[in-house]
This record gives sequence, structure tokens and C-alpha cells, in this order.
Amino acid sequence: MTKIAVIGAGGYEFPLRLMNDFLSFPSLRDATYALMDVDPIALKRADRLARRLVDSRGFPAVVEPTTDRRKALSDADFVVTCFQVGGREAYAYDVEIPRRYGIDQTVGDTLGPGGVFRGLRSMRALDDIVGDMAALCPDALLLNYANPMSINCWFAAGAGARTVGLCHSVQHTADELAAIAGYQDWSFRAAGINHQAWMLEFRNRGLDVRAELAAAVEAYQRGEREPAEPIDEWYAGGREGVRTEILRLTGYFQTESSHHASEYYPHFRRTPADVERFLPQRWDYLELTKATTDADQENLADELAAGELEVSEEYAARIVDSVVTNTPRTVYGNVPNTGLITNLPDGCCVEVPCLVDASGVQPTQVGALPAACAGLNLASVGFQGCVVEAYRQRSRDVVYAAVSMDRLTSSLLSLDQIRAMTDDLIEAQRQWLPELTR
Repeated sequence: MTKIAVIGAGGYEFPLRLMNDFLSFPSLRDATYALMDVDPIALKRADRLARRLVDSRGFPAVVEPTTDRRKALSDADFVVTCFQVGGREAYAYDVEIPRRYGIDQTVGDTLGPGGVFRGLRSMRALDDIVGDMAALCPDALLLNYANPMSINCWFAAGAGARTVGLCHSVQHTADELAAIAGYQDWSFRAAGINHQAWMLEFRNRGLDVRAELAAAVEAYQRGEREPAEPIDEWYAGGREGVRTEILRLTGYFQTESSHHASEYYPHFRRTPADVERFLPQRWDYLELTKATTDADQENLADELAAGELEVSEEYAARIVDSVVTNTPRTVYGNVPNTGLITNLPDGCCVEVPCLVDASGVQPTQVGALPAACAGLNLASVGFQGCVVEAYRQRSRDVVYAAVSMDRLTSSLLSLDQIRAMTDDLIEAQRQWLPELTR
């Protein structure tokens, strides 16, 4: 029987949807689901709602809740990490302290000060998880959803775990582009790093339509074209002002939303006028998370239990089913760069197409990215590597360096201001961080 350990199972919405995904595959309806969370109240809710999904279908799946990480990991075949260390309290510090210094992060979980500190907290947890996996389930595949994706996967793979990081930004971006252009029979190929991958190819009915697609995006951005299908406002970001600018700059459309992408560059969030120009609709992920309630969870569980059982766009359940049943699939995964993208450093974390079957996740080689795309990725990769090294060395000085390497932060703050902001973040989050020395 397959055992799937879900670390961070008490989170809102995502773990429940993930459970529904797993149950969508006949191969996983008799699996054991070890739901682990450090918060016993959140875990009790997750256990009850997961059982509602199982019982509503009459499946023989076994749900085992626990606050003991080692118990959850023992003999697991797959380990899913979807935690947020410190929860909303720590996340609020990631966003609110930098705002006092003039750094306004829309999400703050990938790059920027928020990416640094969420990364430090997450790597502290992953360090323990990977160590336990080596002892308790050495052959298990780690499916990481915890952000910052590239930093976490870079660290976990380097610590010895078989790791693939999973995100939905590639799928969402491809769906949005097809909707803008009105394509029905389309395919694509993307590669880069998480949240900064690039749509290298886009075909409709087998024909290369990149130039046509770029023109459609430009028309959409100007308000001269409406999508054939509804587009999620979160990904549209006020008609994609940011991603259209990046398309003009590089010739390629970037994955991840305009809201989120605006944090990664020094061009879009320096002044209120910049934000108003590129992102006329305010989108604040911290405020959205604060608005999520237990009642929302109850309603979602009822909706999933009563609805048609089908898998979402997330890749985790597809990967597990492919490995268990030897069903070939292609997914996009975040994996160590072992010559997969030749103009990004070996060992960093890249997002590339991956084949999956009983042999596991097998990344495919992409070759060299276009020069402008690689150059933008390299700036982020340097930042990510510095955060990983800050944790490995437990070095406060390297934390300072990492924050200073963020392009938005360095465009707005002096080095003295960056050190002061970093000190404030360390002091506020000390309980969740590794011990940092000078």
C-alpha cells in the first residue's frame, strides 16, 4: 500500500485540494495518508475534512493524523511539504517590516526580504525533514510545494533528498495565453527558474505562433482584445502591464503573475505612480490570507465532497500515480541543474519539463536560454544561492548580503537601511530562525 506523508497538512485550502487530487486517481484511493502538522488544532480540522472527502466516496483510504514528524515519515513512499513555518504571524513580519522601510511586496515569498526570511525558516524545517527521511524513508520522493521554491529545493536536493518542486505558475500562464489568443489546440515549452520561467515555444495546431501570441498580448494589455475564456484576475494583474513590459524587454513571456513578478525587478514598485501605472488593481496576498476562515474550509470540503471527482492542475497526484502505475506523463518540475540549462550555474534550481513514470521524475535538457532571459534569471539565482549559503553558514553577514542583492530592495534602500531592516526582521522572527552568527 502506498504511503503519502503530508507535512504541513493543517494549512488552509491547499492541503484539502491536494487530498481531493490524490483521491481522483483509482491507484491512490486505498493509500495511507499521514497528515502531519505542528498545530494540533489545525491538524484536527485537516483530519476531519480529509475523512469527509474519503467517506463521501466510500474509499478505503487510511487517514493518519499526527504531530510527530518522524511517525509521519516512517516508511513513506512520497513526502509532500506544504508548510509555512511560523504561519501568518511570521509571514506578516515578512511583509509589514519591509513596508515600514518602503519595500512593498505583493506576496513576499520568493525573492526580496520576504523570500530571504521565509527561506531561512523553511530550510531550518527542511533540514530536519531531510535528515529524518534519510533514516526513515530513504527511497521516498520529496514533492515540495513550500516557498521560496527554488531556495527550498536547492537546499533539500543538496542535503541529499530526491526532490522535485511543484508549482502551478507554468500551467496558469499557458492557460492564460491560450485564452488571450483564443487557441483551442495548443502546446508549449517553458524553462527557466520558478516564477521566472519563460515560454520558449508556443504552438497552435502544430504551428509556431509566438509572434502572433505576442501581438495578442499587446492588444490585450491595451484593452483592445478580450480573452476567449475568463482569466483569473490574480494572474491578469490589471491586463498584464508588468509581464507585457518583460515580454517587450526579452521577447519572451514570463511565468507567474504581473502582481508577483513586479517584486522581482527594480522597475515596477519604486513609487506609488509606478505601481498605479503597471498594476492599477491592488492585490495584497497577506490581506487575502487573513480573510480566510475555518468556515471557508468547511464550505470547500462540502463542495469537493459533493462535486465531480477530478484532479486539479497541480502535479503532485499525477506524479504519484505515474510512479505507482507506470503511466507516462510530462510535468514541470523544479530540480537541480545538472547541465539541463547550460547558461545557468550547475547545482542551482531550475524549472524544466520532466518525464514521469515508474522510474520517477526525469528532467529533460533544455540547452541555453535566450541571453536576456538567462541574464534576468542569473540575478535571481545569485540571490537564491546567497540565501542557501546564509543558512548553511548560519551567517548574519551573508543574510545582509542576500537582502542587499534583491533588485527592488537595492533600488530603494542604502546598505545601512538594509542592515537595519534585516536586523528588525531577525529580531521579530528569532523564534523560527536558525541561530545566526556574525
